[in-house]
Amino acid sequence: MNRRAARIPLLRRSRALAITPRFWKQRLVFWAGALAIGVVSAAFAGLADAAQELFGAAFRREGWLRYAPLLVTPVGFTLCAWIAFRFVPASQGSGIPQAIAARHLRDDTERAGFLSLRIAAGKIVLTVLGLFCGASIGREGPTVQVGASIMLQAARWGGMAQARGLILAGSAAGIAAAFNTPLAGIVFAIEEMSKTYQARTNGIVLSAVIIAGIAAIALVGNYTYFGVVAIAADVKRDWLLVMVCGVVGGALGAGFSSAMVALTRRIRRLRAATPLGRVLAIAAGAGFLVGLVGILTGGATFGTGYAEARSAIEGTPLPASFFLGKLVATLASSLSGIPGGLFAPSLSVGAGLGSTIGSLLGSPIGLAAVLGMAAYFSGVVQAPMTAFVIIVEMTGNHENVLALMAVSMLGYGTARLVSREPLYHALSRLFIADMLRQRRAREAAGRSGA
Repeated sequence: MNRRAARIPLLRRSRALAITPRFWKQRLVFWAGALAIGVVSAAFAGLADAAQELFGAAFRREGWLRYAPLLVTPVGFTLCAWIAFRFVPASQGSGIPQAIAARHLRDDTERAGFLSLRIAAGKIVLTVLGLFCGASIGREGPTVQVGASIMLQAARWGGMAQARGLILAGSAAGIAAAFNTPLAGIVFAIEEMSKTYQARTNGIVLSAVIIAGIAAIALVGNYTYFGVVAIAADVKRDWLLVMVCGVVGGALGAGFSSAMVALTRRIRRLRAATPLGRVLAIAAGAGFLVGLVGILTGGATFGTGYAEARSAIEGTPLPASFFLGKLVATLASSLSGIPGGLFAPSLSVGAGLGSTIGSLLGSPIGLAAVLGMAAYFSGVVQAPMTAFVIIVEMTGNHENVLALMAVSMLGYGTARLVSREPLYHALSRLFIADMLRQRRAREAAGRSGA
């Protein structure tokens, strides 16, 4: 009886809250933000694909034009790096570390240094420009930063206080809309962005993913990113393939992650003395390397690597030079100081690695490519649940769930032996350290002025 009596005031308060203008204003602004993420993600995908196709049409030819990337790519990288440095700082790189860093900050002004509509617009424009110049980047990481920026701005307009949860929701909605992978968006938010499960926050995440996904599907249709793959692993026949892909893919992914973090720290120290000059020099050098690798591989390493990955998944073997060249081009692009993500290029490297392993073991190439993608991606980001869920959704390969789980866990376990720190969280700490240094400098200036 007492319990029932206690429920009555609670129900009355809930009903009273539900009819207040502020309650509905917050909900409407949140829903509008989620819809905007879906629409912007679909538009971003179209622009990115068009830019990549234009680059291929212009420079993947015979004759002297095939050498044009030796000039076009470094000039384009330099331009992107200059614009990012001067006008949209904190837009460089993937965007996922910036979103993670923003979740750890409590001051709204400091969060705006990583997430804002200006940064989101700059991120889209510069990522598209980078793809037009042949950069080995993807749009998925940038879509996370764009989605988090849109949702955080919606929180400001709606007067909502749950900034951390809304950043998480925007990030998940960005991943879901970018790949048409709603489950992966939710798992990514829980496993990679928050590292925890909270029922209330994840309800917000689920709502954002659903609304953004509906908006994106309404514009581009319901699709499977890599098409539908029907091939499945046989336990007796393919256990060796699963083991080799898991261990080699995880080790290679962790090696890429470790190199990325170590070189990023070194580059930041080099840029401390003469920031702009060294930013542009590093961008030009990285662009030249990307152009050179692209020419040596017949243009296969330019762009996201989507076509090459899909070809491997469909059973066409890729040369061993592809995954090695793609890894180098992706590392150079990521260190160059231009905006661009790692998701699609990493999946492409993994598909190339799996194709090579499958050829050596005499295994089905399509199966090996899918397993290689999951293992390498798990090794890079150290998020095995995200890895196998996103591969299942991108390929429609539900028959391979157990094999993908196994190879993702093997990749993750191997990666942990090589590198203890996940890539995105290691990079986010660098952004947080920069923000803390700026805060201390402001406080010191305030004390000296006083």
